[in-house]
Amino acid sequence: MSKPSPCWYCFKKKQLKVSIAVNCDNDIFITVEQALIRMTQAIQPRLQVEEIPLEQALGRILAETIRSPINVPAYDNSAMDGYALNLSNAAAQSRFDVVSQILAGKPDDTQLKEGQCARIMTGGKIPQGCDAVVMQENTNIVTDDVIELTTNVAHGANIRRSGDDIRLGDTVLESARSLTPIDIGCLASLGLQTVKVYQKITIGLFTTGDELAQPGAPLLPGQIYDSNRPMLKALLAKAGFNIVDLGAIDDELEKITQALDFLAHRCDAIITCGGVSVGVADYTGQAFASLAEIDFWKVAMKPGKPFAFGRLKKDSRCVYFFGLPGNPVSAAVTYELLAQPMLKYLSGVDQGQRTHLKLPTEQAIKKRPGRKDFQRGVLVKDSNGVPMAVVPFAKQSSGVLSELSQADCLIVLEKERGAVAKGEHVLVMPLTKANL
Repeated sequence: MSKPSPCWYCFKKKQLKVSIAVNCDNDIFITVEQALIRMTQAIQPRLQVEEIPLEQALGRILAETIRSPINVPAYDNSAMDGYALNLSNAAAQSRFDVVSQILAGKPDDTQLKEGQCARIMTGGKIPQGCDAVVMQENTNIVTDDVIELTTNVAHGANIRRSGDDIRLGDTVLESARSLTPIDIGCLASLGLQTVKVYQKITIGLFTTGDELAQPGAPLLPGQIYDSNRPMLKALLAKAGFNIVDLGAIDDELEKITQALDFLAHRCDAIITCGGVSVGVADYTGQAFASLAEIDFWKVAMKPGKPFAFGRLKKDSRCVYFFGLPGNPVSAAVTYELLAQPMLKYLSGVDQGQRTHLKLPTEQAIKKRPGRKDFQRGVLVKDSNGVPMAVVPFAKQSSGVLSELSQADCLIVLEKERGAVAKGEHVLVMPLTKANL
């Protein structure tokens, strides 16, 4: 039996005759879980804080825990248009004298006595002496100054009490949260104009490959259009990162090395696509290894085996390198499962747990043991939108990006698992518009 080939980076290290810090094990795959653990241990989050206007905070990472400085609502108010009633002797009467009108946002000093009511609008401040609010639909107008109830009204009905939504001192939002439009509304309801967030991290990006033509250019023989860079740039932009995009770099070691060095001075992390496999012209990993430290470069997953992670020390700080494979589906899946969680961790986001479902497959699935598979599929839902089963796509090639565009889930098949029969249960990871 022939001996296993040496680690590609170790081979290149000898070939280049340079001193390179390499931590990767010789020709050994690590699992997806091991990759995530090793990256998490290596990465130091960037937690520089800035205070920005609330209206500019969408998608930013909250750098402080927000506790309410007020009660919300600040005062007892009416939940609807109707009449504020004094029910002191409600059992003996159904008619009430209308003594005032209370509008939302208008100060009012009305004090209701027995048998009195006030016309009140939604949000109007509950007057003293009011026990309940009756909907206007449940009254008859007897005269301009008298109403009659057409139904029984319970004490406290239709009154929103001060602090019903948020009480003074309540924790409203925890730090490390990506702010949503609803979050911004909640903060505005507290009267806040500004909020403290973590500064955005900056990601450097380029693709490599002499075969790549840019969209809009003529497609020459032997060329393909570069779909990876626009896709990754869009994913990075959607996640809210600053981006330094160098475009497509020729398959030349010197140019790739210069690009990496340029980005290392300006970015918190670098994402490249292509050039981390074992081809004759795969120079990206080699270039990075000549500048810095490669932690690992093989992950036991499909698609996405040639995924590299490393660290480059620049100006007393660490720049993190994520080398994605060149096949489009491999690039998308490794970004989604490996690079993006680590970039969010770097930017201070509390990751939480991803949702997984266990569902029967409506078709047999081909697989060989040895690597963890992430196959594209579509969820089958009932009339209420609840997932009931999953259908895998027939084409699972790492170059077929169109089917990933139609997929709404990844079917997760563990390393040890082989072929899956129709009807067997599989682990399913739903994808949302916020993901791929």
